[in-house]
Amino acid sequence: MIIKAGFWSTALGVTALLFAIGCARPPKPGEPLRGLTRVQRDRFDRGRLVFTREFTPETGLGPLFNAVACGECHEDPASGGIGDEVEIHAAASRPDGTCDALTDLGGPVYQLHVTPALKAALGIDEEPIPSRATARARRTTPPLMGLGLLDAVPDEEILDLADPDDRDHDGVSGRPNRSPDGRIGRFGRKAFVPTLREFNTGAFLFEQGVTSPDQPVEETVAGTPLPPGVDPVPEPEISGDDLLLADAFVRFLAPPAPERPAFSARQGERVFESIRCVSCHRPWLRTGDSPVRALRHKKVGAYTDLLLHDMGPDLADVCLGLATPAEFRTEPLMGLRLRGRFLHDGRAATIEAAIRLHGGEGTRARDRFAALSDSDRRAVLEFLGRL
Repeated sequence: MIIKAGFWSTALGVTALLFAIGCARPPKPGEPLRGLTRVQRDRFDRGRLVFTREFTPETGLGPLFNAVACGECHEDPASGGIGDEVEIHAAASRPDGTCDALTDLGGPVYQLHVTPALKAALGIDEEPIPSRATARARRTTPPLMGLGLLDAVPDEEILDLADPDDRDHDGVSGRPNRSPDGRIGRFGRKAFVPTLREFNTGAFLFEQGVTSPDQPVEETVAGTPLPPGVDPVPEPEISGDDLLLADAFVRFLAPPAPERPAFSARQGERVFESIRCVSCHRPWLRTGDSPVRALRHKKVGAYTDLLLHDMGPDLADVCLGLATPAEFRTEPLMGLRLRGRFLHDGRAATIEAAIRLHGGEGTRARDRFAALSDSDRRAVLEFLGRL
């Protein structure tokens, strides 16, 4: 089924209505979803402690890592937000068009720091990228607020938005990525990870070198076994209970509420729709059934379809799963105003620069934006700057 955008009531309008009728204020960045039970709120608070805990080599850090705590990267403007760290990914595109994520050689994430013990043993300062890699990529820290809601969106809703053959000839042909076992992906810049639990568990391993009951893997340096004695903590290096608490913290983080809209922002919202940015940045998704009432059957102002879109050769970097080097998941725009850099690698210093760098399936919308009057273009940017 192909669903193309018609008229949408967006998150800005809903926020204005809430203020107008005197409802309770929306959550601030770093606060939990409204409607959690007392037990869920307790797990959120305890999970924050795990999320901000700093690991050391003696408690499981590394020996390869990008950060010593989840909260080291996800810190601005609150725990679960963004950070200024940029990490390195690498992969290889095979001649037959399939993707080699280099998992047998330490990929696809290559860590930028090592513990003193590993440096002393191998004389390295970071994990080397193997020669088999055909491309590398830079990745900025993604915000985590609201991801529990995206995790609760049914697969069917994502598939309903897909149009891989562009049957309506609008130049937009989103398609889902899939994990190796065929499940639909939705997390990560290439939408490769199917569930938030796997995304969080992977972050402990790939970003901190901390193994867990979910991923009790044998750690290596670019596929080579670790030298004896450099990783003294037995696996798993984080308990299953702590892993579940950290997952609860991320899962229950509320999405940032948009700022109250001015008249020009409302005009920008209408122009944003008229130039068809909403063909990919869908203003609303709906969650399905969930054991958590705060996640059940909610309308989420996420501005994404969670699908892959070809963004053109200028943005292309690495493949991952079914995603070609030029394909990226539509970036959710909730909380856009809280970010300081834009696009997957942070190359754009402003929202306008990010729009002008869209290529591939984003070309038509980019060109319509460029053709707007100065006042309409400013209105679009004000609208986006309030999300």
